[in-house]
This record gives sequence, structure tokens and C-alpha cells, in this order.
Amino acid sequence: MRYEDDDRESKNVEDRRGQGGGGFGFPGGGRGIQIPIGGKGGMSLTTLLILGAIMLFFGINPLDILLGGGQGFPDIQMPQQQEAPKRPTSQNPFDIPGMPGSTEPAGSGQTTPSVPQNEDAMGTFIKRVLADTEDVWNRVFQSFGKTYEEPQLVLFSGGTQTACGTGMSAMGPFYCPLDRKVYVDLAFYDELKRRFNAPGDFAQAYVIAHEVGHHVQALLGIADQVQQAKSRVDEREGNRLQVMMELQADCLAGVWANLNDQLKKRLEPGDIDEALNAASQIGDDMIQKRTQGRVVPDAFTHGSAAQRVDWFKRGFQSGQMKVCDTFNSGEL
Repeated sequence: MRYEDDDRESKNVEDRRGQGGGGFGFPGGGRGIQIPIGGKGGMSLTTLLILGAIMLFFGINPLDILLGGGQGFPDIQMPQQQEAPKRPTSQNPFDIPGMPGSTEPAGSGQTTPSVPQNEDAMGTFIKRVLADTEDVWNRVFQSFGKTYEEPQLVLFSGGTQTACGTGMSAMGPFYCPLDRKVYVDLAFYDELKRRFNAPGDFAQAYVIAHEVGHHVQALLGIADQVQQAKSRVDEREGNRLQVMMELQADCLAGVWANLNDQLKKRLEPGDIDEALNAASQIGDDMIQKRTQGRVVPDAFTHGSAAQRVDWFKRGFQSGQMKVCDTFNSGEL
């Protein structure tokens, strides 16, 4: 990805690295899932990391641990961006008011001050990617008359407290809809590169874009509809709903990649291949083959490798949210 020293860094980043994660309690005095690590009857940290990736890779809603499986699928329709009148002088195919290159005035958009440049390289990269998601989604939401509420991103190590309970590194990056924050332990990227053979800076950006996709779903009310629907169906159907949720976030990540490149020319040769490789390597079928030697589609919670690649491609090739309606696609 192309970034320069003067590119904006998001101010919406909280760095909790080195603070430790505390216990495994949940808000309100409830108890979370406690998994022994090592010792008789326990699991190794490596096994825990693999299982965590299977369960929660790329931000499966932590509430799924607390709530039962979710009659019928919600009638979710993605909002359609309003197309601005075509003007011969416009150089931007997404002529959305407020976008750089737009023929319309920018309105009252606020400029986010930069974060000081004394952070580590990976932290700086994450802040710049998050800033890019803010710039794109602010303008997309504006295009259909809504206000985008920028999420906070928390960098942590080991474990940290969230409104959804204790977040652990083994969970992988995740989004908590109760506090509307994205949580990332940067050690996950080492696992992505080593264990899943998915290196590259755009693979890392894809992780953030996917989690922010969950935030978009929360703002549009899609996440609540899915949770309500899951409470009325059995585990198998609940898993199908969760797959639709995750594939939609993949598609939204693709939409972001398209629009971000339109705005800022971030993509370099091979970047999209990095994202597609990451999506493929972490498909439910691929992980099940690695960990148990067989594939159980009814247990999928994120989608197969082919599905994840396909829905990211749809979003990227169109740059339009309307193509991301996984719930009514008739293909899942």
C-alpha cells in the first residue's frame, strides 16, 4: 500500500499494549467462557490460537458466545448510494458530495488531527488504514443521508476488557457492538503470516476493513436484526446467518478497497491478491482441514474460502454497497 510520511493517522486509536488483560469476568457480574491453558486436561496456547481463529477470526461478534443461536432470515437491504448528477467536468466516478474531486461542496466535514509520529511502524500503519476507512465511510454515509459514527480501535496485547467481556489474543481481531470498538492484538499478524501463509500489508489492511465492515453493519441496524433472527432458529440456521454476516463484512471490505483507491491511489500491484489469499487461507473449510482433517459445512461461521474470496471480489469490483446483500442473494 502506498503511504507517505504526511498521510493522516486516525485519532480514534487507544493503545493498551502492555497493560495486561485481567480476569475473564463479564460486565454485570456474569461469567465468560474460561479455557484452561496447558496442564492436565488443558490446551496448549498454540491449540487455543487455532481454535480462536476458527471461532472468531476477523471479528465474529463476541455476543455469539453469550447468546444462543439465532425463524427465517432478516429482510435486510443494503442502502444504495445516491448517484450525483453526472457532470462532464467531474474526474471522480464516485461523485459523492464531500469526496475529493467531487463537483459538490464538502459541507461541514471535520478534519481529524494527526497522531504524533513517535509510534511503532505497525501501530502507525494501523492508524493510517483506520483513517482511510473513516474518510471513505464518512462520505458514503453522507451520500445516503446518514452520519457515520467513527469507531474506536483498541490495540492490546494478551487480553483486555471490553463491553462484550474479556477480549483475548486467541480470538483474533474482533468488533464489539456494545462499545462499538475494534480490538486488535498485533501479534495476530504474525500468525496470519506464519501459520496461515497470508503475508502482506494489504492482508493486514483487509483485517481492519473487515472489522470496520462489522461496525457499518451495527450502524445500519443489520447486526441487531441478525442477532434477533438467530435467537429464533437452531444452531445450524444460526450458523448460516453468521456466515451471511461475515461474508457481508468481506464484501464491505472490498467496497472500501475500491473507493479508497479511487480517492487516494493506495493500491500497488499484488495488494488485492494479498487480501484474496488471506480470505482464502482463513476460510472455514481450510481451517477445518488443517485442524480436524475433514470439512463440516454446517459448522461454518465465516464462510468457505471460495465464498470469502467471491464476496470480497464483488465489493471490490463494484465499489457499491448494494451488491453486498448476502441475506437476499439466494446463493447462500
